[in-house]
Amino acid sequence: MKIVLLALLLAGGALAQRHKVNINTETPEGQALQQIGQETDDAKKLAECEKFTQDYPKSDNLAWVYAEMQPLYVKANQPDKAIDAGEKIMALDPEDMDTALATLKAAEAKKDPDLVKKWSNATAALAQKVIASPQPKDEDAVEDWKKHVDYAKQVNTYSEYAIDAAALQTTDPRKRVDLIEALYDRNPQSQYMAQLLPAALQALQQMNDADRKTAFAEKVLAKDPNNDEMLILAADGYSQKGKEPDKVIEYSNKLAEVLKQKAKPEGVNEADWTKRNNVIICLAHYWPGKAYYSQKKYGPAKKELTEALSLADANPALKPELLFMLGDSEYRLENIVEALKYFQQCAALKSNLQAQAAKNVAAIKSQYRAVK
Repeated sequence: MKIVLLALLLAGGALAQRHKVNINTETPEGQALQQIGQETDDAKKLAECEKFTQDYPKSDNLAWVYAEMQPLYVKANQPDKAIDAGEKIMALDPEDMDTALATLKAAEAKKDPDLVKKWSNATAALAQKVIASPQPKDEDAVEDWKKHVDYAKQVNTYSEYAIDAAALQTTDPRKRVDLIEALYDRNPQSQYMAQLLPAALQALQQMNDADRKTAFAEKVLAKDPNNDEMLILAADGYSQKGKEPDKVIEYSNKLAEVLKQKAKPEGVNEADWTKRNNVIICLAHYWPGKAYYSQKKYGPAKKELTEALSLADANPALKPELLFMLGDSEYRLENIVEALKYFQQCAALKSNLQAQAAKNVAAIKSQYRAVK
Protein backbone atom coordinates (compact mmCIF):
# COMPACT_ATOMS: atom_id res chain seq x y z
CA MET A 1 0.00 0.00 0.00
CA LYS A 2 2.74 2.45 0.94
CA ILE A 3 4.79 1.89 -2.25
CA VAL A 4 1.77 2.46 -4.48
CA LEU A 5 0.73 5.56 -2.56
CA LEU A 6 4.21 7.05 -2.70
CA ALA A 7 4.40 6.54 -6.47
CA LEU A 8 1.03 8.22 -6.95
CA LEU A 9 1.92 11.08 -4.67
CA LEU A 10 5.16 11.75 -6.47
CA ALA A 11 3.28 11.87 -9.75
CA GLY A 12 0.66 14.15 -8.28
CA GLY A 13 3.20 16.46 -6.73
CA ALA A 14 4.75 17.04 -10.14
CA LEU A 15 1.54 18.59 -11.46
CA ALA A 16 2.73 22.06 -10.55
CA GLN A 17 5.62 23.88 -8.93
CA ARG A 18 3.89 25.87 -6.18
CA HIS A 19 6.69 28.21 -5.17
CA LYS A 20 8.10 30.41 -7.90
CA VAL A 21 11.41 32.19 -7.75
CA ASN A 22 12.11 35.70 -9.01
CA ILE A 23 15.75 35.89 -10.07
CA ASN A 24 17.31 39.23 -10.88
CA THR A 25 20.93 38.44 -11.70
CA GLU A 26 21.85 42.11 -11.44
CA THR A 27 21.50 41.89 -7.65
CA PRO A 28 23.56 39.86 -5.14
CA GLU A 29 20.36 38.15 -4.02
CA GLY A 30 19.49 37.15 -7.58
CA GLN A 31 23.00 35.85 -8.18
CA ALA A 32 22.77 33.73 -5.02
CA LEU A 33 19.45 32.29 -6.18
CA GLN A 34 20.90 31.56 -9.61
CA GLN A 35 23.80 29.73 -8.01
CA ILE A 36 21.38 27.63 -5.94
CA GLY A 37 19.37 26.73 -9.03
CA GLN A 38 22.46 25.71 -11.01
CA GLU A 39 24.22 23.75 -8.25
CA THR A 40 24.15 19.96 -8.82
CA ASP A 41 26.01 18.84 -5.71
CA ASP A 42 23.47 18.31 -2.91
CA ALA A 43 25.78 19.21 -0.04
CA LYS A 44 26.96 22.43 -1.72
CA LYS A 45 23.41 23.34 -2.71
CA LEU A 46 22.19 22.87 0.86
CA ALA A 47 25.02 25.01 2.21
CA GLU A 48 24.17 27.77 -0.28
CA CYS A 49 20.49 27.62 0.68
CA GLU A 50 21.32 27.86 4.38
CA LYS A 51 23.56 30.84 3.70
CA PHE A 52 20.80 32.51 1.67
CA THR A 53 18.31 32.24 4.55
CA GLN A 54 20.85 33.95 6.82
CA ASP A 55 21.81 36.64 4.32
CA TYR A 56 18.26 37.40 3.13
CA PRO A 57 15.88 36.61 6.01
CA LYS A 58 13.11 38.83 4.55
CA SER A 59 13.40 37.76 0.93
CA ASP A 60 10.21 37.11 -1.05
CA ASN A 61 11.96 34.01 -2.39
CA LEU A 62 12.36 32.29 1.00
CA ALA A 63 9.53 29.82 0.42
CA TRP A 64 11.23 28.60 -2.77
CA VAL A 65 14.59 28.29 -0.99
CA TYR A 66 13.13 26.33 1.93
CA ALA A 67 11.29 24.12 -0.57
CA GLU A 68 14.67 23.37 -2.14
CA MET A 69 16.17 22.63 1.28
CA GLN A 70 13.54 20.28 2.64
CA PRO A 71 14.11 17.30 0.28
CA LEU A 72 17.86 17.76 0.64
CA TYR A 73 17.55 17.42 4.41
CA VAL A 74 15.46 14.29 3.89
CA LYS A 75 18.14 12.81 1.58
CA ALA A 76 20.80 13.70 4.15
CA ASN A 77 18.81 11.84 6.84
CA GLN A 78 18.22 14.99 8.86
CA PRO A 79 14.47 14.77 9.61
CA ASP A 80 14.57 17.45 12.32
CA LYS A 81 15.88 20.02 9.86
CA ALA A 82 13.44 18.81 7.19
CA ILE A 83 10.58 19.35 9.64
CA ASP A 84 11.91 22.78 10.58
CA ALA A 85 12.10 23.74 6.89
CA GLY A 86 8.53 22.53 6.43
CA GLU A 87 7.32 24.62 9.34
CA LYS A 88 8.99 27.70 7.87
CA ILE A 89 7.37 27.11 4.46
CA MET A 90 3.96 26.60 6.05
CA ALA A 91 4.35 29.84 8.00
CA LEU A 92 4.88 31.61 4.67
CA ASP A 93 2.25 29.59 2.78
CA PRO A 94 -0.31 27.87 5.08
CA GLU A 95 -2.15 26.33 2.08
CA ASP A 96 0.86 24.36 0.82
CA MET A 97 -0.40 20.75 0.85
CA ASP A 98 2.75 19.33 -0.74
CA THR A 99 4.93 20.77 1.98
CA ALA A 100 2.60 19.49 4.68
CA LEU A 101 2.87 16.03 3.12
CA ALA A 102 6.66 16.24 2.89
CA THR A 103 6.84 17.34 6.53
CA LEU A 104 4.61 14.42 7.52
CA LYS A 105 7.03 12.04 5.79
CA ALA A 106 9.92 13.67 7.65
CA ALA A 107 8.04 13.11 10.94
CA GLU A 108 7.63 9.46 9.94
CA ALA A 109 11.36 9.21 9.27
CA LYS A 110 12.02 10.62 12.72
CA LYS A 111 9.57 8.04 14.19
CA ASP A 112 7.96 10.69 16.37
CA PRO A 113 4.28 9.78 17.05
CA ASP A 114 3.35 13.28 18.22
CA LEU A 115 4.76 14.91 15.08
CA VAL A 116 3.18 12.26 12.86
CA LYS A 117 -0.19 13.05 14.44
CA LYS A 118 0.34 16.81 14.06
CA TRP A 119 1.37 16.69 10.41
CA SER A 120 -1.09 13.98 9.47
CA ASN A 121 -3.89 16.20 10.76
CA ALA A 122 -2.47 19.26 9.01
CA THR A 123 -2.01 17.40 5.72
CA ALA A 124 -5.50 15.90 5.87
CA ALA A 125 -7.09 19.29 6.58
CA LEU A 126 -5.50 20.79 3.47
CA ALA A 127 -6.34 17.74 1.34
CA GLN A 128 -9.98 17.78 2.44
CA LYS A 129 -10.19 21.47 1.63
CA VAL A 130 -9.10 20.72 -1.94
CA ILE A 131 -11.48 17.75 -2.18
CA ALA A 132 -14.38 19.97 -1.09
CA SER A 133 -13.49 22.74 -3.54
CA PRO A 134 -16.20 23.47 -6.16
CA GLN A 135 -15.68 22.53 -9.78
CA PRO A 136 -14.60 25.59 -11.79
CA LYS A 137 -17.07 27.10 -14.25
CA ASP A 138 -14.35 27.54 -16.85
CA GLU A 139 -14.34 24.25 -18.83
CA ASP A 140 -10.64 24.64 -19.66
CA ALA A 141 -9.83 24.49 -15.93
CA VAL A 142 -11.95 21.42 -15.12
CA GLU A 143 -9.38 18.80 -16.11
CA ASP A 144 -6.67 20.34 -13.91
CA TRP A 145 -9.18 20.63 -11.05
CA LYS A 146 -10.03 16.93 -11.37
CA LYS A 147 -6.34 15.99 -11.28
CA HIS A 148 -5.78 18.19 -8.25
CA VAL A 149 -8.78 16.70 -6.41
CA ASP A 150 -7.67 13.17 -7.26
CA TYR A 151 -4.20 13.93 -5.97
CA ALA A 152 -5.69 15.42 -2.78
CA LYS A 153 -7.63 12.21 -2.20
CA GLN A 154 -4.39 10.24 -2.46
CA VAL A 155 -2.75 12.65 -0.02
CA ASN A 156 -5.65 12.27 2.39
CA THR A 157 -5.40 8.47 2.24
CA TYR A 158 -1.67 8.67 2.85
CA SER A 159 -2.22 10.89 5.89
CA GLU A 160 -4.45 8.13 7.33
CA TYR A 161 -1.92 5.45 6.47
CA ALA A 162 0.77 7.42 8.32
CA ILE A 163 -1.34 7.32 11.49
CA ASP A 164 -1.97 3.61 11.05
CA ALA A 165 1.72 2.81 10.60
CA ALA A 166 2.87 5.01 13.49
CA ALA A 167 0.22 3.61 15.84
CA LEU A 168 1.20 0.03 15.13
CA GLN A 169 4.92 0.79 15.41
CA THR A 170 4.95 2.72 18.69
CA THR A 171 5.43 0.73 21.89
CA ASP A 172 3.96 3.48 24.07
CA PRO A 173 0.30 2.53 24.68
CA ARG A 174 -0.75 6.09 25.49
CA LYS A 175 0.72 7.48 22.27
CA ARG A 176 -0.85 4.59 20.36
CA VAL A 177 -4.28 5.52 21.68
CA ASP A 178 -3.65 9.22 20.95
CA LEU A 179 -2.86 8.41 17.32
CA ILE A 180 -5.83 6.10 16.85
CA GLU A 181 -8.19 8.57 18.49
CA ALA A 182 -6.89 11.35 16.23
CA LEU A 183 -7.77 9.29 13.15
CA TYR A 184 -11.11 8.22 14.59
CA ASP A 185 -12.04 11.84 15.29
CA ARG A 186 -11.15 12.71 11.71
CA ASN A 187 -12.66 9.72 9.91
CA PRO A 188 -14.38 6.93 11.86
CA GLN A 189 -14.94 5.12 8.54
CA SER A 190 -11.25 5.03 7.61
CA GLN A 191 -10.16 1.77 6.01
CA TYR A 192 -7.53 1.49 8.77
CA MET A 193 -9.92 1.55 11.72
CA ALA A 194 -10.72 -2.18 11.47
CA GLN A 195 -7.21 -3.03 12.67
CA LEU A 196 -6.67 0.07 14.78
CA LEU A 197 -9.66 -0.30 17.13
CA PRO A 198 -8.48 -3.70 18.47
CA ALA A 199 -5.00 -2.17 18.85
CA ALA A 200 -6.53 0.70 20.84
CA LEU A 201 -8.41 -1.78 23.02
CA GLN A 202 -5.20 -3.63 23.83
CA ALA A 203 -3.31 -0.40 24.53
CA LEU A 204 -6.05 0.91 26.83
CA GLN A 205 -6.00 -2.32 28.82
CA GLN A 206 -2.22 -1.94 29.19
CA MET A 207 -2.60 1.65 30.39
CA ASN A 208 -5.12 0.66 33.06
CA ASP A 209 -6.55 4.19 32.92
CA ALA A 210 -10.27 3.93 33.68
CA ASP A 211 -11.11 7.48 32.60
CA ARG A 212 -9.32 7.03 29.27
CA LYS A 213 -11.04 3.69 28.72
CA THR A 214 -14.53 5.03 29.23
CA ALA A 215 -13.95 8.22 27.22
CA PHE A 216 -12.58 6.31 24.23
CA ALA A 217 -15.23 3.58 24.42
CA GLU A 218 -18.12 6.03 24.64
CA LYS A 219 -16.78 7.99 21.67
CA VAL A 220 -16.91 4.84 19.53
CA LEU A 221 -20.22 3.65 21.00
CA ALA A 222 -21.86 6.95 20.08
CA LYS A 223 -21.46 5.91 16.43
CA ASP A 224 -21.43 2.12 16.85
CA PRO A 225 -23.61 1.22 19.87
CA ASN A 226 -23.35 -2.55 19.28
CA ASN A 227 -19.55 -2.71 19.27
CA ASP A 228 -19.01 -5.49 21.81
CA GLU A 229 -15.32 -4.70 22.33
CA MET A 230 -16.11 -1.09 23.21
CA LEU A 231 -18.97 -2.22 25.48
CA ILE A 232 -16.43 -4.40 27.32
CA LEU A 233 -14.11 -1.42 27.64
CA ALA A 234 -16.88 0.87 28.91
CA ALA A 235 -18.25 -1.60 31.46
CA ASP A 236 -14.76 -2.47 32.70
CA GLY A 237 -13.73 1.19 32.89
CA TYR A 238 -16.76 2.25 34.91
CA SER A 239 -16.36 -0.81 37.14
CA GLN A 240 -12.76 0.22 37.83
CA LYS A 241 -13.80 3.77 38.65
CA GLY A 242 -16.48 2.50 41.05
CA LYS A 243 -18.34 5.81 40.93
CA GLU A 244 -21.23 5.29 38.52
CA PRO A 245 -22.70 1.83 39.10
CA ASP A 246 -25.67 2.59 36.84
CA LYS A 247 -23.25 2.97 33.91
CA VAL A 248 -21.65 -0.38 34.73
CA ILE A 249 -25.05 -2.06 34.74
CA GLU A 250 -26.18 -0.27 31.55
CA TYR A 251 -23.13 -1.26 29.51
CA SER A 252 -22.99 -4.79 30.92
CA ASN A 253 -26.65 -5.44 30.08
CA LYS A 254 -26.14 -4.05 26.59
CA LEU A 255 -23.09 -6.28 26.16
CA ALA A 256 -25.03 -9.41 27.14
CA GLU A 257 -27.80 -8.43 24.72
CA VAL A 258 -25.37 -7.88 21.84
CA LEU A 259 -23.62 -11.19 22.44
CA LYS A 260 -26.90 -13.11 22.32
CA GLN A 261 -27.58 -11.70 18.87
CA LYS A 262 -24.04 -11.89 17.48
CA ALA A 263 -23.48 -14.67 14.97
CA LYS A 264 -20.28 -16.67 14.86
CA PRO A 265 -17.98 -15.18 12.22
CA GLU A 266 -17.22 -17.37 9.25
CA GLY A 267 -14.04 -19.38 9.68
CA VAL A 268 -14.02 -19.21 13.49
CA ASN A 269 -13.94 -22.55 15.32
CA GLU A 270 -17.17 -23.28 17.22
CA ALA A 271 -15.34 -24.24 20.41
CA ASP A 272 -13.21 -21.07 20.31
CA TRP A 273 -16.30 -18.93 19.71
CA THR A 274 -18.13 -20.51 22.65
CA LYS A 275 -15.09 -20.05 24.89
CA ARG A 276 -14.77 -16.38 23.94
CA ASN A 277 -18.45 -15.75 24.57
CA ASN A 278 -18.36 -17.52 27.93
CA VAL A 279 -15.47 -15.33 29.05
CA ILE A 280 -17.33 -12.15 28.06
CA ILE A 281 -20.76 -13.23 29.35
CA CYS A 282 -19.15 -14.10 32.68
CA LEU A 283 -17.81 -10.54 32.85
CA ALA A 284 -21.16 -9.12 31.73
CA HIS A 285 -22.67 -10.59 34.91
CA TYR A 286 -19.64 -10.05 37.16
CA TRP A 287 -19.48 -6.27 36.59
CA PRO A 288 -23.14 -5.51 37.45
CA GLY A 289 -23.04 -8.07 40.27
CA LYS A 290 -20.12 -6.21 41.80
CA ALA A 291 -21.90 -2.88 41.22
CA TYR A 292 -25.05 -4.07 42.99
CA TYR A 293 -22.95 -5.54 45.80
CA SER A 294 -21.14 -2.20 46.30
CA GLN A 295 -24.57 -0.56 46.65
CA LYS A 296 -25.64 -3.20 49.20
CA LYS A 297 -28.37 -4.39 46.82
CA TYR A 298 -27.78 -8.00 47.78
CA GLY A 299 -30.76 -9.55 45.96
CA PRO A 300 -29.82 -8.26 42.48
CA ALA A 301 -26.15 -8.85 43.33
CA LYS A 302 -26.85 -12.50 44.12
CA LYS A 303 -28.67 -12.98 40.81
CA GLU A 304 -25.85 -11.53 38.69
CA LEU A 305 -23.03 -13.13 40.66
CA THR A 306 -24.65 -16.55 40.46
CA GLU A 307 -24.82 -16.23 36.68
CA ALA A 308 -21.17 -15.17 36.58
CA LEU A 309 -20.14 -18.07 38.82
CA SER A 310 -21.79 -20.56 36.48
CA LEU A 311 -19.27 -19.47 33.83
CA ALA A 312 -16.31 -18.91 36.15
CA ASP A 313 -14.36 -21.78 34.59
CA ALA A 314 -13.85 -19.40 31.65
CA ASN A 315 -12.48 -16.75 34.05
CA PRO A 316 -10.87 -18.70 36.93
CA ALA A 317 -9.14 -15.58 38.31
CA LEU A 318 -12.57 -14.15 39.18
CA LYS A 319 -13.78 -17.20 41.07
CA PRO A 320 -12.52 -16.32 44.59
CA GLU A 321 -14.07 -12.84 44.43
CA LEU A 322 -17.34 -14.18 43.04
CA LEU A 323 -17.54 -16.78 45.83
CA PHE A 324 -16.73 -14.20 48.51
CA MET A 325 -19.32 -11.67 47.29
CA LEU A 326 -21.93 -14.41 46.96
CA GLY A 327 -21.13 -15.66 50.47
CA ASP A 328 -21.51 -12.18 51.92
CA SER A 329 -24.70 -11.48 49.92
CA GLU A 330 -26.30 -14.72 51.11
CA TYR A 331 -25.29 -13.91 54.68
CA ARG A 332 -26.88 -10.44 54.44
CA LEU A 333 -30.00 -12.07 53.01
CA GLU A 334 -29.91 -14.47 56.00
CA ASN A 335 -29.35 -17.54 53.83
CA ILE A 336 -26.77 -18.88 56.26
CA VAL A 337 -26.30 -22.36 54.79
CA GLU A 338 -25.62 -20.92 51.33
CA ALA A 339 -23.33 -18.25 52.80
CA LEU A 340 -21.26 -20.91 54.59
CA LYS A 341 -21.00 -22.98 51.40
CA TYR A 342 -19.64 -20.08 49.34
CA PHE A 343 -17.20 -18.95 52.05
CA GLN A 344 -15.89 -22.50 52.40
CA GLN A 345 -15.30 -22.72 48.64
CA CYS A 346 -13.55 -19.35 48.69
CA ALA A 347 -11.38 -20.39 51.66
CA ALA A 348 -10.22 -23.43 49.66
CA LEU A 349 -8.77 -21.26 46.87
CA LYS A 350 -5.53 -19.31 47.02
CA SER A 351 -6.28 -15.59 46.77
CA ASN A 352 -6.10 -12.37 48.78
CA LEU A 353 -9.59 -13.24 50.08
CA GLN A 354 -8.69 -16.70 51.35
CA ALA A 355 -7.83 -15.70 54.92
CA GLN A 356 -10.93 -13.52 55.37
CA ALA A 357 -13.15 -16.24 53.92
CA ALA A 358 -11.70 -18.73 56.42
CA LYS A 359 -12.41 -16.29 59.27
CA ASN A 360 -15.99 -15.90 58.03
CA VAL A 361 -16.43 -19.69 57.98
CA ALA A 362 -15.24 -19.89 61.58
CA ALA A 363 -17.48 -16.99 62.63
CA ILE A 364 -20.59 -18.51 61.03
CA LYS A 365 -19.94 -21.91 62.61
CA SER A 366 -19.45 -20.25 65.99
CA GLN A 367 -22.57 -18.12 65.64
CA TYR A 368 -24.77 -20.82 64.14
CA ARG A 369 -23.70 -24.06 65.83
CA ALA A 370 -26.30 -26.10 64.00
CA VAL A 371 -24.76 -25.15 60.63
CA LYS A 372 -21.95 -27.36 59.38
